[in-house]
Amino acid sequence: MESTKYLSLIKTELDNMPDFVKQYNLGTNHSLTTTYQYLTEIRRFFNWLRQEGISTAKDNQHILPDTLANLRRNDIMLYIDNLGHTKNKQGHLNSPTTINRSINALRSLFKFLTITSDNNNGEPYFERNVMLKIESLNDTKTLNYRAHVLESHMYTGNLKFEFLKFIDHDYENKCNKQAKPGFKMNKERDMAIIALILGTGIRVSECAGVDMQDLNIKDAVLDVTRKGGQKDSVPIAEWTLNYIKNYKKIRAERYMADSKQTAFFLTRWHNKTKRMTTNAIEKMVSKYSASFGHPLTPHKLRHTLASELYAVTKDQVLVAQQLGQKGTTATDLYTHVDQKKQRAALDAISNDHQNLNETK
Repeated sequence: MESTKYLSLIKTELDNMPDFVKQYNLGTNHSLTTTYQYLTEIRRFFNWLRQEGISTAKDNQHILPDTLANLRRNDIMLYIDNLGHTKNKQGHLNSPTTINRSINALRSLFKFLTITSDNNNGEPYFERNVMLKIESLNDTKTLNYRAHVLESHMYTGNLKFEFLKFIDHDYENKCNKQAKPGFKMNKERDMAIIALILGTGIRVSECAGVDMQDLNIKDAVLDVTRKGGQKDSVPIAEWTLNYIKNYKKIRAERYMADSKQTAFFLTRWHNKTKRMTTNAIEKMVSKYSASFGHPLTPHKLRHTLASELYAVTKDQVLVAQQLGQKGTTATDLYTHVDQKKQRAALDAISNDHQNLNETK
């Protein structure tokens, strides 16, 4: 299971951390994915502290809280500057999003060390929180610009139906001979996954975590475990149900699933039936969308639903509820994807100006 993989990765990270980070981890309620990401960012920060000689510890396990207590704003700014000039595995410089994730991880750790922890007779490790002086990086792209880029990477309108039709009727003729048996075996499953994300807006990790008991096809409702472990129920778009039903009909026989196999989306690997992982879903969507000529990620499928839902309802709260977001800040972008209102207003201004000139 995906959770088992993350638990193993988290354990590996914690094994190489000082005790105060282990205590920090026990006191958080982040999702497994966020926990792992934050620990990797803390590891990267600790590595930098030692490389720069700010800490003389022989390894990350021996870094002292006092080192963090004595950091100045300039130290953190130097680290952020270092991140901005560091390339990732793809050979690109770290984006503001990546750097902000590192900042958020350090904020979370420093909050624990200065407020939450009661390590020393009920007192925190230290009082001075340098991260309070650090702001997140501003994204220099305006909402309209980001919305324009986002819109070009979504499958809104008929495009999503054309994509599914492509998988159903055309993809087999485009894939190589060796890939055809696997495609034929998994076609119904893959189309059901894509349709479910497009029809609910769930995250790819939430899709991988769907169990048989979570789907109520009759009422078109999906029970989902959100980031942080919260339980939620979301309506499923009516058009997606046939894809889900088609997969459900062949699920048990084709994937040799017994009653003990609770996962809804399955795969066969080395003659074993397993839950499909988040990573496998991401690769599957990437494969089909690249062949379709409009490459995207499962996250953009989620964006598609959010944008279309806002276009119909004009209700950010409703969109946030559908996506499982705690506030509407993250939905601001979707209000800018459809710029028809802006264009209509500009046209109205132009018409007013033209009418004024004509009456002169």
